[in-house]
Amino acid sequence: MAVSHSIFGRAPKLSLPIAVAGDGIYLIDSEGNRYLDACGGAAVSCLGHTPKKVIDRACQQLQTMAFAHTGFFTSEPAEQLADVLVNQAPDGIDHVYFVSGGSEAMEAALKLARQYFLEIGEPDRTHIIGRRQSYHGNTLGALGSGGNQWRRRQFEPLLPTHMSHISPCHYYRWANPGETPEAYGLRVANELEQEILRIGEGRVAAFVAEPVVGATMGAVPAVDGYYKRIRDICDQYGVLLILDEVMCGMGRTGYLYACDHDRVKPDMLCIAKGLGAGIQPIGAMLCQHFIYQAIVDGSGFFQHGHTYMGHPTACAAGLAVMEELTAPGMMEHVQAMGSLLQSSLNASLGSHPWVGDIRGRGLFVGIELVGDRETKAPLDPALKTAGQIKKVAMSHGLMCYPMSGTIDGQSGDHILLAPPFIIEAADVQIITDRLTRAIGDVSSSRDRAA
Repeated sequence: MAVSHSIFGRAPKLSLPIAVAGDGIYLIDSEGNRYLDACGGAAVSCLGHTPKKVIDRACQQLQTMAFAHTGFFTSEPAEQLADVLVNQAPDGIDHVYFVSGGSEAMEAALKLARQYFLEIGEPDRTHIIGRRQSYHGNTLGALGSGGNQWRRRQFEPLLPTHMSHISPCHYYRWANPGETPEAYGLRVANELEQEILRIGEGRVAAFVAEPVVGATMGAVPAVDGYYKRIRDICDQYGVLLILDEVMCGMGRTGYLYACDHDRVKPDMLCIAKGLGAGIQPIGAMLCQHFIYQAIVDGSGFFQHGHTYMGHPTACAAGLAVMEELTAPGMMEHVQAMGSLLQSSLNASLGSHPWVGDIRGRGLFVGIELVGDRETKAPLDPALKTAGQIKKVAMSHGLMCYPMSGTIDGQSGDHILLAPPFIIEAADVQIITDRLTRAIGDVSSSRDRAA
């Protein structure tokens, strides 16, 4: 099949292969080439590309009832999936608002935070605090709460103005010489209190953060103790804590909810990607009972909504995905394969002159590339190293998730890996071998050109 000239792709100048089939952890193009999907697309295909139980459940739902608008009906799959999510969720989370993706989930959380304070008589709470180098989605509210300058820059005139950003928690990149992880975590967490006081007590509605930062920094978990301090500050000043688990949640870190590792209880929590495993588009915003009850006891109406929210077929697929994710041994397998992947990468790439840091949690692993390992100086941004590695890796039959601007939205490169949870030890070795070869090919070609 020829490539269409009618589609408006995300990068119109690129000529991409045509994917025609999936086979477990592989995608196959129209030329018969097979690509091991070591990034799950964008941390989406957590069960591979042919999870039969999930596909069968979606097909069964389509045969019964494909869609019913939530302005008129609820549905059995939506009710059942909400119960399953709540039963596994952090303490106090007891209501689920279904949407079609991560950006929608974040928009719902931001708008609910605002409406919650209106409902309880605190209309001055209009400000959202996020973190620099964060990413919470591409809709305008979500984009505004995110702190990645490359994504924000051209849309700044359209973004909400009641949003500001504090430092991320990235020990490798930003700790002071000799500073312990605990001291560093406390220092950057305390920036939240400083920002609340700068804006004014009683004016901040919510703080938004990813438990493990994904696309923009490359699988960076917070240091121990960071989120305990964040939770204490939010409680002290009456600020809602919104955790964005769109990329890092749903088992990706070896915990169904990524925040469980940090033992932190959010007020709202957003999920997507892995919830549908790529079989159907679905996301969700989960919230604490007191937030839900404020709406019920107040106006009785959340002034928000999307046409496809609570889609029965998507919820049926999500229910089947949850059965797989909560099956005995699944999270233990993710943790074991994640440890093996990091060990394998360290053994193969740990001494490469371009590799500054290999980090992550579970099957969510980032490799930060540097021009100088000792100073951590980045590679020249003009060379677009991460993108080159992606291209060469594809030629070797490997999909990885590249990103530039790791440090400040302009400088820095990293490679993100988020393979399906069904990988085995042999697959880990293939991923390591092919990625090592790709990085080696790019660095060698650059050395020859120097």
